[in-house]
Amino acid sequence: MPEVQELVDVDDPAWPVLLEELSSTSVSVKVLPGDAAVGRASLWQLQVSARSNLGGIVLNCGGLLVDGGWLRIFGSPLGSDAEGLPSLAEVNAMPSTFDPAWRPGAGLVVAHDALGGVFALNGGDPRAAGRPGEPGEVVYFAPDALGWTPLGAGHSAWLSWILAGGLHEFYGDLRWDGWRTDVSVLTGRQGLSFFPPLWSAEARRDLLAAGRRAVPMAQLLALSRDSCLQFDGADPGFLGAA
Repeated sequence: MPEVQELVDVDDPAWPVLLEELSSTSVSVKVLPGDAAVGRASLWQLQVSARSNLGGIVLNCGGLLVDGGWLRIFGSPLGSDAEGLPSLAEVNAMPSTFDPAWRPGAGLVVAHDALGGVFALNGGDPRAAGRPGEPGEVVYFAPDALGWTPLGAGHSAWLSWILAGGLHEFYGDLRWDGWRTDVSVLTGRQGLSFFPPLWSAEARRDLLAAGRRAVPMAQLLALSRDSCLQFDGADPGFLGAA
């Protein structure tokens, strides 16, 4: 099992290339300042190298806020970060000290969106975990459908798709007039709760007419999980710890 220095000190780190991609995209992306110590510890626990975009983000920044915070891609933020974004380690309930036996279970949560949607990297046996897609594929838990959807891409391709503007079509009717204003007041630990809920026929007919308010992301994720269990008894599994 590689030591942390082997994972950090690589000849071809992904971060410089990713920074170039971030500087050339027309998509709004804010790069948050990172905590180097947390980043190194997380890289070691995950056993991923700085050659990957996942490793580069975790090691070098506090996360990425896309489209004004609509999408929050987790990294290793400074404790004093005003955006309040949790770390990848916190969201995935990683141990505080290195544990070689720890695994991210069904999958590694890599991002949340303002609606309570969850992007995760599948683990080694998605079917055993009750999830679609292949090992290492990004899957999305949709709060309007209360289920997981495979996206047909690994982490690097998923990130490139985001920076190419893929979110605009992906969210489609789930973005309403004024969504940017509503999202701008959220912290990195909040999402928008709708009533009637996003999965209801009423919200599908007229999303703008639905009431919405800021709530803790943990509460929003718990509501989605409870709704899944109530309707068909299917547990969506781990959606993130924060």
